[in-house]
Formats: sequence, C-alpha cells, structure tokens
Amino acid sequence: MFKASSIALGALCAMLVASSQAVAADAANGEAAFKKRCVACHTVEKGKNKVGPSLFGIVGKKAGTAEGFKYSASYVEAGSKGLNWTEDKIVPYLQDPKDFMEKVTGNPKAKSKMVFKLKPENERQDIAAYLATVK
Repeated sequence: MFKASSIALGALCAMLVASSQAVAADAANGEAAFKKRCVACHTVEKGKNKVGPSLFGIVGKKAGTAEGFKYSASYVEAGSKGLNWTEDKIVPYLQDPKDFMEKVTGNPKAKSKMVFKLKPENERQDIAAYLATVK
C-alpha cells in the first residue's frame, strides 16, 4: 500500500512541475513574438520612438513617461495614479489596452492609441518576460 501511494504522489508531483514549467514565460520566445507582433509600432532602442513609444527599459518605468513621446491624457493620468509597468501589468494590458486603461484610471472614457489586442496568454507572458530583459 505504501509503495503505491508513494508512486502516485511522485507522479502527481511530476505532473505539477511539468504543468508549471509549461506556463512559465520565455523571454526568447517573447523576443520572437515582439519582432512578429510589435515592431511595426514599437522599438526597444533607447530613445527611439515610432508610432508607439520606445519600450527600452519599460519594466519598472512609470506609465506615460517615455522621453519624447506624446502620450494620451489617459497614460499620463495612469502614471500619476501610480501605474508602474511590471510584467504582471503588461500581460493584461496587451490583452486589451483600452479596457486596461479604463480600469487603471477609473475613467470609462480613457483612451489608448494602441488598438492592437494580443489574445494568446503565452505570447503576452513571453513578451512581458522579454521586455523585462531590455535594459
């Protein structure tokens, strides 16, 4: 009886470890996804803005503060209310930027120039992990 319980417990632990690794963000995959999905509007070159701001050093930065980029009032308001970009904030932001800004600011009329919505959870997590490496 003990041996069967030990085997079952071991199998369960192995499955839990495997499933947690399957959902772990991957910065290398995120770089590829960024190049595929984001470079039309963003760059990771310091100080180089495109249609969207440079995302160099974005993780840890206060929202609405990339030098030389003209943000909508919603991003400036979000930053003034304490929004600092973290991986945990970037993931839901990428899913629906306008909805995210509405929630963060508490303003149902909040706007976002970014209309692109990235649905796949794994890509959003991977891109966030990649952006955390760009410093």
